[in-house]
Parts: sequence; C-alpha cells; structure tokens
Amino acid sequence: MNNSLLPMSITGTDALNSIGENIIIADTDYKIIWLNTCARQLLNLVAPLYGLSSSDDLIGMSMDSFHKEPSYQRQVMSGLENGHRARIEIKNKYIADIVITPIKNLQEQSEEIAGYMVMLMDVTSQAEKAKRLEEKVRELSAPILNIWENTIALTLVGELDVNRGKTIIPVIIEECISKHIDFVMVSLRGINNFDDSVRETLVKLHASLKLIGAQCIIVGIKPNLAMEIGELSNIDTFRNAHEGLQHIMKLQED
Repeated sequence: MNNSLLPMSITGTDALNSIGENIIIADTDYKIIWLNTCARQLLNLVAPLYGLSSSDDLIGMSMDSFHKEPSYQRQVMSGLENGHRARIEIKNKYIADIVITPIKNLQEQSEEIAGYMVMLMDVTSQAEKAKRLEEKVRELSAPILNIWENTIALTLVGELDVNRGKTIIPVIIEECISKHIDFVMVSLRGINNFDDSVRETLVKLHASLKLIGAQCIIVGIKPNLAMEIGELSNIDTFRNAHEGLQHIMKLQED
C-alpha cells in the first residue's frame, strides 16, 4: 500500500484494512486514491468488466466512470454532509449496498471535506440474489393445507414484501381454481414485523380471491402486530385459527 497517495488528513489505514468491508477512498475531485485489502480483492473481479486488468488500474480513475449519470452523482456528493446510502448495480452482474461518507479535515479543525470514504457492502452476484429470493419464497410459502370443506390454510413466516407477495399470490389463486376453494385462511403468526408492504400484499390477495369468488380470512395476529396493522378494510380478521375456522363453518351453514 502506497501511503503517499493518501491526503495527510486521512490516517488509520491499518484499521481500514482490518475492517471486513470493501473500502474505497476518493479525493475531492472524486478520483480513487486508495483501496483497502478487501476492496482490492473484490475489485480484481470487477475490473475486467470495465476493461481493466486489475484493481490497481482503478487508482487515479474518476468515480464518474462507474456511473450512468455522473452529473447526478456529483450533485449528490456536493451536498453530502453526513452520509449517503444507496443500492447499485454493477454491469448487470453484481448488486451492492453502498455507503458514502465525507471525510472532514480534522487536522485543520474545519468542516472542509478532504475526501470521501466509500463502503461497498453485501456485494452479491445476480445469480446469488436470485437464489436468495427463491429461498425466501420457499421460506414464506409454507405448505397449503386443506383444513375443511372447500377451505385451505397457510402460515406465512419470516419477512414478507411486495415482490415475494407477487410470487405467493398466483400460487394461492391457482390452488383455489383447481380445487374449487371458497375460503383461504392466512395465518400471520410467523410474521414479526408488519408494514405497508405486508398490508399491500394482503389487500391484493383479498382482491384477487374476491375476483374468483373466494374469501380471504386473516388469523394469528399478535398483539404487537394488532397495533401496527390497524384495520384491514373488508377483510375478516381473527386472533387465532380456531376462531377463523369457526367463522368459516358458520358462513358455510348460512
């Protein structure tokens, strides 16, 4: 490592090398001036995607070279005070979370920016990302059980977002159509956090089932979720599966 490349205000390179993240240092002109050991190893794989032989060739290059819209990135950097986080895609091959932090000139005891520290975290290939998503879908897609006449049930666990919801809903609809299902009981007992993405998935599932003549019943709402979930308009909700099934049986008797 050539420490002469670093501005005098940037110290502790040994510490930066010991961090298990990919760290890039750029100067105020957004030129790369230093890479820690982890970053060098990673960027040795990335460099050929940009026609470079190794990470050494990145030293001295402008960060503009890696952005589709350099002017926008410069605008973000120019207004940076505390830090900036984003998710980037590298040549349609890798996905990474990026955190950019301005480095202040502490030796001169001023707020002047001396450079920028860029951290590339959770760098994942597109193939690995697809595999992770598939595993999450399998985790969420608990077996669909036939629990009563024309009634199925499934328990959702882990994290549920809009993209995974889009995968689960067609499976449920297909099951209902093929088996002439009238009621779908969805248990949320395995969902730890409830936010707008979960609400959106449940609303879409309810609407989709209604279109084919089936009804959605929500059960297993924990007390902490009840505070967050509020009211799901027009969707019947119950504390547990027993109460939900009793409701379904009563509807079938009417």
